[in-house]
Amino acid sequence: MLEEEYQLEYFKEKGFVRKICSKCGSAFWTRDPERETCGDAPCVPYDFIGKPVFEPHSISEMREKYLSFFEGHGHKRIERYPVAARWRDDIYLTIASIADFQPFVTSGVVPPPANPLTISQPCIRLNDLDSVGRSGRHLTTFEMMAHHAFNTPREEIYWKDRTVGLCDEFLASIGADINDITYKEHPWIGGGNAGPSVEVLIGGLEVATLVFMSLGKAKSDKPPVELEGVPYYPMDLRIVDTGYGLERLVWASKGSPTIYDAVFPEIVNDLMGYAGIDHFLDDPEFTNILGLNAKYAGLMDITGSNLISMRKEVANNIGVTFEKLQSIMDPVERIYAIADHTRCLAYMLGDCIVPSNAHEGYLARLVIRRTLRMMNETGMEVNLADLVAAQMKTVGLDSFSQDMSIVEEIIGNEIVKYDQTMARGRRIVQKIAREHHKNNESVPLNEIVRLYDSHGIPPEIVKEVSAEEGAEVDLPDNFYSAIADLHSETDDTVKEDPFAEFRERIDALPPTKKLFYEQVADTEFDAMVIDQFDDYIVLDQTLFYPEGGGQPSDIGRIISDDVMVKVIHSMKVGDVILHKVKGDPVRRGVQIKGIVDESFRWTMMRHHTATHVLLCAAREVLGKHIHQSGAQKGFDSSRIDLRHFRHITPSELKKIEIAANRIVLQNIQVIIEWKSRTKAEQKYGFDLYQGGVPPGKKIRIVRVADDIQACAGTHCRSTGEIGSIKIIRVEHVQDGIERVEFSAGLSAISYMQGVEDIADTSAATLSVQRENLPQSVDRFFSEWKEQRKDIEKLQKELADLRINSLSSEDINGIPVAVHELNATPRELMTVATSFANKGGVGLIIGGEEKLHVVAASGTDDVDASEVVKTVCNILGGRGGGKKGLAQGVGNDRMQLGNALSSGKELITRLLK
Repeated sequence: MLEEEYQLEYFKEKGFVRKICSKCGSAFWTRDPERETCGDAPCVPYDFIGKPVFEPHSISEMREKYLSFFEGHGHKRIERYPVAARWRDDIYLTIASIADFQPFVTSGVVPPPANPLTISQPCIRLNDLDSVGRSGRHLTTFEMMAHHAFNTPREEIYWKDRTVGLCDEFLASIGADINDITYKEHPWIGGGNAGPSVEVLIGGLEVATLVFMSLGKAKSDKPPVELEGVPYYPMDLRIVDTGYGLERLVWASKGSPTIYDAVFPEIVNDLMGYAGIDHFLDDPEFTNILGLNAKYAGLMDITGSNLISMRKEVANNIGVTFEKLQSIMDPVERIYAIADHTRCLAYMLGDCIVPSNAHEGYLARLVIRRTLRMMNETGMEVNLADLVAAQMKTVGLDSFSQDMSIVEEIIGNEIVKYDQTMARGRRIVQKIAREHHKNNESVPLNEIVRLYDSHGIPPEIVKEVSAEEGAEVDLPDNFYSAIADLHSETDDTVKEDPFAEFRERIDALPPTKKLFYEQVADTEFDAMVIDQFDDYIVLDQTLFYPEGGGQPSDIGRIISDDVMVKVIHSMKVGDVILHKVKGDPVRRGVQIKGIVDESFRWTMMRHHTATHVLLCAAREVLGKHIHQSGAQKGFDSSRIDLRHFRHITPSELKKIEIAANRIVLQNIQVIIEWKSRTKAEQKYGFDLYQGGVPPGKKIRIVRVADDIQACAGTHCRSTGEIGSIKIIRVEHVQDGIERVEFSAGLSAISYMQGVEDIADTSAATLSVQRENLPQSVDRFFSEWKEQRKDIEKLQKELADLRINSLSSEDINGIPVAVHELNATPRELMTVATSFANKGGVGLIIGGEEKLHVVAASGTDDVDASEVVKTVCNILGGRGGGKKGLAQGVGNDRMQLGNALSSGKELITRLLK
């Protein structure tokens, strides 16, 4: 970044000088001409510990002080966004205050909710997960207090000088000596944007970052700036993107040993008691070491470094042995991490994230399991749900205030799964560790990652069990941070454009008028063909709904004066709707009549509207944490995937069906409106984006009963037009995802009639009335089980008779039986093993369509699997098994005699 980007008039007016840090070589601005270092750790240790640089503030006091200050300076205060970034399709968690306004505000598509504005946004970042508790300053969850200004070519709110001036003024208002503040130059890159920024430092602590977002990757006619080998171009929008760390400001105002002592004083004390180390807090040596360790904690940025070597460096700095520092800090750091993680979970669960093995649910489960492991290591017997509930109360989360039992059930369910994983995981790791130990290899990192991702086995268990088996493990100190990074963003693979060949041609066409939104009940329309290529027709207007949002496109016909073609698919490309047709080509400029398949259209409308109704009903029955994970509409049936922390029971499914049909019978009007994105989000929240995030300045809002979504599909005019909803089945498709399959309207009637036909056919087969079918089936099943027992008894007796009738040959003192036998595979096994049980060898072949081969050996001299492989090879098949028992099949009956004799020869050779 060019030096002139930082030559601010404010710096000149206030007597700042630009200097180069003697430790890190970075440029910084200071009022003190004698200062040699930038003021950032690790260039300097923290010097606010024990001597605060701000006036004492609690979390709530500091937050209010900040927001009130910026309100008083012309900024509008806006409410926080959820920590689940549901308005984004590229990240799962809210990682910064600017993330609230990406991508639509920052790209200029929609205006900001206010300009300028101020907010205190809870954020979750798991990329420093392994440092939490250890460094004294890292958190998974933090509040980024911010003020933002969005400058356009037509209106400049304010830019660099005003931003730095406000920072100076605010820090002074909370008691800072502004002569101690330094502004460190630090070019910023992130999310496809870039710009100059300054890190605000005091007492060795970074308390804020002031970013001046002015560059983007989108090409323009302006000269680019190259950063890290990538060209960035000046944007029309210039954005003031600030971030003040609420927790860091509170920490520096209290001067406590760590940020955890400042932010979670009550819960840290409680956790110390649960862990049985609270009595050490009265020991001056203990507390002195805590304070000194924290003072030099800036040295412990363990990302990419070795934790032990960094800990030794800290020990050397504070004058204690490494062993003593380790013994003191290990349990304390776990307590600090537990305090942090439980607050993280309070926000995650409070904002309705359901733990699972995918997306944001994966990250929630990662934090839960890491917390449980550390609680076990410190010997805590307190319930994790109680700790999370306490944190929810502290931070004011009331999403589950009416039913905290849901949070308790979610965590209880996760604890059971964790315990099951631990029990199963040890056996899996033992097998892998033995294999690597046998090959004189350490267990590689990719294996540890696979074990965690596929089986949920923590790396600590891999390391512990591998050590027991004599195998080493390649485990980096930042394992959890790396795992979180892998799962924090969506797949950004660019999909191939199927219309690349015609892209310029399509982009040059005018937008297609969407009649299907204006005339939802119509099925015929007039239009003109404005383009035709390959099998596609473009009309100036259309009633054909294009595929999207899990809803298939309409089908039907297009008729002109001289041709009629079938419309087999429709799709939206930009603002143009393409109709794929089957038949003779329709020329450009021709007037046509379009006819939409009425039955198909109404079925789609009913199924799409029923999807909204079922989501509403599921929330009523299961809880407000229910979110849609996906949906697909079909003609005979449709499905909706729900995020839920356990299996839906048959009883709950019936309740959902009743609640859904109650909404249908109420004949509630379906309300559809187009609203600006910003106003829609402010009015309805971010549950709008159940089915994905649509583009554009305006979004289409569909309200069906209490379900409100941004949705582009076709819908009934009222819930009564659905007719009826029948749930067909529920399927557990993925951990944390329940798939409900259903039918609506005439498709529901058709399904129910099909079920009745099955019942009637079954009743006729049993010669009973339909209402007597359950009792009759139960009676027949009971009789069948008894008869099966009799059959099995008779089969055993028959097998015994066969065994007694079969001869064996004594070979070197071992009885050997080689026979062909017309029997079932199970009987063949019984006969063969009877000889093995007597210390002999049995090779029995039989079967009608295929030849089944069974070999059983009761002696170490004969390997049954070797015998079966040899015999099956002759029979043109294959087989295998264990040394004592093996099976196989073959098809070449002409080789049966040869196979029997060869098998006997092999057994004889092995015994002799």
